[in-house]
Amino acid sequence: MEGVLVIETSSTPVFITPTAHGWNLLRVRDGDGSWNVRLLHTLDEVVPLVSTQDDVVLSLPVSAVLAQRFRLPTVDPTEFPEMVRIQIEKALPFSAEEVTTDFELIEQNETESVISAIAVRNERLAEIAAPLLDKGIIPRQVTVYAAQRATTHAPEGRAVFIYPEGEVLVSAVTENGKVSLARTLDGLAPEQLQMELPQLALSAELQGINASFPNVLLDESCYELRDTVQGILASRTELVGIETPPASVKLNLLPDSWRQRRAQLAKRGEWQKRLNLAGGTYAAIFLLFLLYLGYARFAIARLDRLIARDAPQTQFIRETEANWKALAPAIDSRFYPVEILLRLYESLPSADVRITAYNQSARQLSIDGEANTAALAYQFAEKIKKNAGLQNFRFDMAAPRILTNNHAQFRLEGKPR
Repeated sequence: MEGVLVIETSSTPVFITPTAHGWNLLRVRDGDGSWNVRLLHTLDEVVPLVSTQDDVVLSLPVSAVLAQRFRLPTVDPTEFPEMVRIQIEKALPFSAEEVTTDFELIEQNETESVISAIAVRNERLAEIAAPLLDKGIIPRQVTVYAAQRATTHAPEGRAVFIYPEGEVLVSAVTENGKVSLARTLDGLAPEQLQMELPQLALSAELQGINASFPNVLLDESCYELRDTVQGILASRTELVGIETPPASVKLNLLPDSWRQRRAQLAKRGEWQKRLNLAGGTYAAIFLLFLLYLGYARFAIARLDRLIARDAPQTQFIRETEANWKALAPAIDSRFYPVEILLRLYESLPSADVRITAYNQSARQLSIDGEANTAALAYQFAEKIKKNAGLQNFRFDMAAPRILTNNHAQFRLEGKPR
């Protein structure tokens, strides 16, 4: 038994409802939000007009279901569905595996609950929905059209609803929009109503339903029966038309196997979307890579042309720079030997430090000297490094060599920066 609420999806449902001459397909029109109603003689004609992505709600005719009204004690809400299931199994002439059931609460107080229980044989349901199932179209919800009509036109109080389905006339007793009792009458003859409607009222009384119905609803296609119905039930009869759209109801007779199959198809569809998205993303990345590769080749070719065009000028600049570097010691006063010697003598810390040899080339210079102590040699090296006129050289000095007279012999080497 199913006793769960219908979970609405974000998409607009497509309704398939029974009529006197086949089935109605109701789908919302794009743009204006109104509903398009299309009459089709069989469900085979419906199949080409729906897809596996549609949110299909299939409404069953009363002739395909069994409706039962139960009065049960009010118990813990968590235990109530199980109690209902047991009562339905006791009342049905079929095993629990052969049917799918659901229920709706008609009314409830602290001590008592009245429910409407609906059952459908799985074999009969599969037979009705075979054209859809063969194409992989599994409805999101299977309900009863009488319940939808009752919810729309008589959501409160008691009502009798009379309307045609196929070759029969349906007479349903409803309470608070829930189907409590339903009968089918062969043919639309007034004489048939004269016999069947009093029996329907008597059956309602036997089930504890007050047979004085404040609402008597007759489908507008049965207008010629209005006077007959008013005469039998002694109540004003109201004409009603097709619902656009049918009301949403809790009742769902979708078998467990269908739910599982639908979930599998939904999961497969989701994976298909993900794969398509991944494939599209990969294709886009690959296309971008090809475009980048083409652009890179074009840019490299353009740079090669520019390099080839500017090669003579670049070579001239390089040769000129090399010549200037070679001539720098000859034309830059900072490299003149006299200027360098002047700066060296300025850096002597005292007369105890003496320069004994000086050598200079285009690439480096060297200074040999002798100091009374190693400390004076190091002091001389530091002053040279700090001399502003010698900053275009980088000087290094190895550890001084101590002579027999304890003097320190040193050598400084300088290279242009």
